[in-house]
Amino acid sequence: MQNAMATNDGARENAEIARENLGIDFLHEIGSRIATADPLEAVLVRVVEFISTVGNCDSCFVYLLEGSDLVLKASKNPHAKEINRLRLRMGQGITGWVAEHKKPVAPARNATTDPRFRSFNELPEDRYEAFLSVPVLSRGKLVGVINLQYRQPHRHTEEQIQLVSTIGFLVGAEVQMARLEGENSRLSVELENRKVIERAKGILQRNLQIDEGEAYLTLQKHSRQRRKSMKEIAEAVILAEDLKQPQS
Repeated sequence: MQNAMATNDGARENAEIARENLGIDFLHEIGSRIATADPLEAVLVRVVEFISTVGNCDSCFVYLLEGSDLVLKASKNPHAKEINRLRLRMGQGITGWVAEHKKPVAPARNATTDPRFRSFNELPEDRYEAFLSVPVLSRGKLVGVINLQYRQPHRHTEEQIQLVSTIGFLVGAEVQMARLEGENSRLSVELENRKVIERAKGILQRNLQIDEGEAYLTLQKHSRQRRKSMKEIAEAVILAEDLKQPQS
């Protein structure tokens, strides 16, 4: 019996070492993904895969803050209809409480009896026993929440909570970076559109002998009538003007 106990202890120790090594490898991988600016969706999928393995959980959700709501962005179990649709308000349910207070919550059993718990009829995970919810932060600013859920009672160690929280910090940095790049791209497109519209307005002002406001309204009118963007109308005005110029 002693040999069997020693074997079991050794197996658990080896499993724990393997999980710790996996954690180190993953943290390095996430750091590399951030450095190479991988798509956010790919990072979130990998985060869910890793946390599900290390946390040995039955369910893993990643919510991201959009405006004043937490939106479900990734899930271990298939929830295609809920992704990008399921929303929580700040303070709503355990997830909303974690987001509001920026502190982890880890009920080991009877999670549904927690006064902060809220059920979503479309999610079978609502009936699970144990729960770990940690905030996703970037420089102290809330970015989202990561949830792990278990069908059976499960108590998390401080090390496990700290590991998931560390992943949350890395994910938070990646989300903020992706959003900043998206905003920069949007501003770049808007600037380019504005340049095209400004040039078209100048052409209309010169050819029709109208002021800037009238030129803008003319572009806007044709945009509505033809159901095309103002940039497309402006490009047509510029093309027509270029075609009038003598060929070199």
